[in-house]
Amino acid sequence: MTFGQVLLVAVVAVPALGALATAVVPGDRAGRVVGTVAAALTLLATLPLVGGDHGWFGYGPRPAVQPWHQVDLQWVPGLDLRFHLGVDGISWPLVVLTALLTLLCCAYTLWRVPPGGGSGRALVALLLVVEVGILGTFLALDLVLFFLFFEVVLLPMYAVIAGWGGADRRRAARKFALYTLFGSVLLLVGVYVVVAAAGTADLVALTGGAGLSRGTQLAAFTLLALAFAVKSPLWPLHSWLPDAHTQAPTVGSVILAGVLLKMGTYGMIRVAVGVAPEGARWAAPVLGVLAVAAILIGGLVCLAQDDLKRLIAYSSVGHMGFVLLGIATLTATGLQAALIGNIAHGVITALLFFLAGAVKDRAHTGSLAELSGLRETAPRLAGLLGFAAVASLGLPGLAGFWGEAFAVVAAVQRGGPLWLTLAVLAALGGALTAAYFLRLLRRVSHGRPSPAVAGLAPGVAGAELTAWAPLVLLALAVGLAPALVLSYASGPVEALLGVVP
Repeated sequence: MTFGQVLLVAVVAVPALGALATAVVPGDRAGRVVGTVAAALTLLATLPLVGGDHGWFGYGPRPAVQPWHQVDLQWVPGLDLRFHLGVDGISWPLVVLTALLTLLCCAYTLWRVPPGGGSGRALVALLLVVEVGILGTFLALDLVLFFLFFEVVLLPMYAVIAGWGGADRRRAARKFALYTLFGSVLLLVGVYVVVAAAGTADLVALTGGAGLSRGTQLAAFTLLALAFAVKSPLWPLHSWLPDAHTQAPTVGSVILAGVLLKMGTYGMIRVAVGVAPEGARWAAPVLGVLAVAAILIGGLVCLAQDDLKRLIAYSSVGHMGFVLLGIATLTATGLQAALIGNIAHGVITALLFFLAGAVKDRAHTGSLAELSGLRETAPRLAGLLGFAAVASLGLPGLAGFWGEAFAVVAAVQRGGPLWLTLAVLAALGGALTAAYFLRLLRRVSHGRPSPAVAGLAPGVAGAELTAWAPLVLLALAVGLAPALVLSYASGPVEALLGVVP
């Protein structure tokens, strides 16, 4: 095996072995340390995967998927299923983001374990299992293997919410599980339709349609897009998200918002558009309309929210609407907008949930009406919250700007009355984003300190700064140098669009 192949296997195997070791090692803190070390080793294994034989721009017109590194082994010979992993410029930034956020969450538990129904090491072990599922989803190049990794996430994330969440955690966890199972059934049927018609589950061979009839592609895209819309989440299949975010512990919310939602948008690009391009072209207007509906409805609901975590949760619906609008345009600009929007949302919203958790832990409330005057008593925390909010509302120079701006530009480039109307409405949705985040800062940071805020200590713990600093730096870096994401994805995006009719 080459060094790249060893790294690919290690990226999936290390967190799996780390979860096992965390669960069996004696001592709660020792288990958390072991899990954090495993997460750190996983992150180190993801970094050298960049480039490979194809470099940044070494893409030809065929095939549409050209992994930098890949492992392709027999898995179930009788069914022609293979253990096929690979990484390219579309998946690598998401792989690194997943490994980074998991490490930050595991390290955060060394400082504070959320109260709930289990030990800290059990929580860390579950986070590592979730990481295995998410990383495997981003790396799988066999459609059946993709489905299996996609499903690995369900039970451990359910356990994280139900075990360490808020007062209404079990209802939120059940809602998350039911919605996810609904999407899983649709995904399974869609996978079966594609594999049965094409005679292969290889995503490299399937990308571009693989000779699938138009009717098969329409049916497959409908099933796959609905399945991924649940995970993204796309309105009106989004209602599990605010409850799950609100009730989940801080580290659970960070993983949910930071990378779990990206499984849906990544699947939309890699699988739904890639495998059924004719279906994608046929359904693009509907997907665009629903994406803009998510942007507007998410923004309007945020304007009426009085709970900090719930507002951030609903903001994710709007932000992911921009990502899905970019995908719906089926243009190079739109897909690039979706990819950089994925990364920006993961970084910024993870930071927002870390900060929301810190505020709630200190003030013992998440109600905006009870959190006024934060800058008077905890100026450092208020300053970081202000930075994350303006990054999320799309301030130029920070990461959140590029995905939203490019999505609107892509809709304009697509042309026609429908897409121009969607572009205008999406731009109005961006204005709503600014409105509700500025409202949030006015209510939380300004005014006289409320009783819940008056007694807060001004300092920030070193463990908190350690977890938050990488996200602040990434929000700045991606905002100032978007090529950090876009340069890797340009070749794969052009190759993918080359097979879309």
